[in-house]
Amino acid sequence: MKSSSDDGRKTRPGSQERLKRGFDILLSGTGLLFSSPLWLAVAAAIVLEDGWPVFFRQSRWGRNGTSFPALKFRTMYKGSEKERSVQAGAHDPRITLVGRFLRACAMDELPQLWNIFRGDMSFVGPRALPINEIQSAGDSTVPDEAVPGFRERLAVRPGLTGIAQIFADRDTTRARKFRYDLLYIRRQNFRLDLRLIVLSFYISFLGRWEVRGGKLKGAVKR
Repeated sequence: MKSSSDDGRKTRPGSQERLKRGFDILLSGTGLLFSSPLWLAVAAAIVLEDGWPVFFRQSRWGRNGTSFPALKFRTMYKGSEKERSVQAGAHDPRITLVGRFLRACAMDELPQLWNIFRGDMSFVGPRALPINEIQSAGDSTVPDEAVPGFRERLAVRPGLTGIAQIFADRDTTRARKFRYDLLYIRRQNFRLDLRLIVLSFYISFLGRWEVRGGKLKGAVKR
């Protein structure tokens, strides 16, 4: 069975996956190497404001329903999440001053380059959902597994960025975000991945990842 890329050429799904994985290894490895001085600066800022630890580990849904420990720079005050993860809302008091800056530029997710290098994640794909996260929008009592589209999105590796991460409102429902994820799964190809990565760097440069509403509103036409 063959699939078409958006430039009209035919490529085998296996070939696309190898290309995607090779690109992930190359880009994440390069990113880990060249961002290492930045890691030291971020770690120092976190410790100066709120002490240790520097990193935050969280169990997240992986491909085919597996789980993996996602690694991030800590952006919340110590003790903010003792049991179940609760999705951060606008002006969340649990977020530190350093954390607000890191989240706006997505620098808190730099350690996930290691997750990408390991193969837990890809640069582009559905968001790696925290397992049993309490939602800030919609029915927070409904588990992820009961939301339409959840199982389908597990067919691919979760991503650091993607259509939902870029275009969906942060506070919209999981069902709506999952529809964006399914759109990506149906249309995924290397060219689309590159476009989404470029847009993600642009949003990071603007510091708009924490914006409620359109992250690209007024910047580019959708």
